[in-house]
Amino acid sequence: MGIVTYREAINEALREEMERDDKVFLLGEDVGAFGGAMAVTKGLYEKFGSKRIMDMPISESVIIGSALGCALTGLRPVAEIMFIDFTCVCMDQIVNQVAKIRYMLGGQVRVPLVIRTPGGAGKSYAAQHSQSLESWFVHTPGIKVVMPSTPYDAKGLLKSCIREDNPIMFIEHKLLYNTKGEIPDGDYTIPIGKADIKREGNGVTIATYSRMVLFALEAANILEKEGISVEVIDLRTLSPLDMDVILDSVKKTGHLLTVEEGNKILGVGAEIVSRVLEKAFDYLDAPPRRLASRDVPIPFNRDLEGAVLPDVQKIIFEVNELLNKEKKCH
Repeated sequence: MGIVTYREAINEALREEMERDDKVFLLGEDVGAFGGAMAVTKGLYEKFGSKRIMDMPISESVIIGSALGCALTGLRPVAEIMFIDFTCVCMDQIVNQVAKIRYMLGGQVRVPLVIRTPGGAGKSYAAQHSQSLESWFVHTPGIKVVMPSTPYDAKGLLKSCIREDNPIMFIEHKLLYNTKGEIPDGDYTIPIGKADIKREGNGVTIATYSRMVLFALEAANILEKEGISVEVIDLRTLSPLDMDVILDSVKKTGHLLTVEEGNKILGVGAEIVSRVLEKAFDYLDAPPRRLASRDVPIPFNRDLEGAVLPDVQKIIFEVNELLNKEKKCH
């Protein structure tokens, strides 16, 4: 096992898959000699050259349109969109073409296309560079959505995504790139669509993903000192969503809190809560709660940005509110 950063884990996954399969190539803005806006592709241009690490014009529509064409003709492109906010520029390509073309052609083609993009806030990048738009893509049939929280998961899931024959949005949080974790030596993959229990507990279930997993684990450690046992579920994949792990956990704990950095209205947490109410209502000891970012544009000011986003203390507050609700119900 080696200790690497989240950034290095993704870089390793890209390098290993390009070595394994010469049909894999990268394209995007500044992914070549510059090494990517977040330095994720650093060193790959020197190893693989301009035919497999392709710098593209500042046109997200061209990047995704080109990647789709390449995927349809037998290649395995990994396209980088510099910020998830910029997917707004190429939503027609993603939603109306990438996600639908295999269905529209009756399954006669494969679309092995991965779209990598950083999302999330916390760096004072302001409203147009700090959004969490994953719910948009979860709402789009035909495209899978993956959001790993650790270097181990990032590497294993990205390798699985590159080998997948369907299009995938692979969303990386900006503030995870420098986080560190263990990854094993050699080749390994993680199945798409499988959640992971990052911390076992029997009092409250927290279902979350991406950077919020780290916050949830920190909150769980603090709550344990107060006698509250928290189980933390890392969704890892938002579409398809692994409800079996969530339902089993809720049946054990009787309490559910969802945590996400996206907006609360029509978010991932809303979908999870609705499914739990449909399938495990009788196991709940209190109404589920949702913690998400406030439904406002992300401010530039660091203090205001912090007020909008979930954090460890807000998770602790929500867990205590959840347990107080149970006392009131009884």
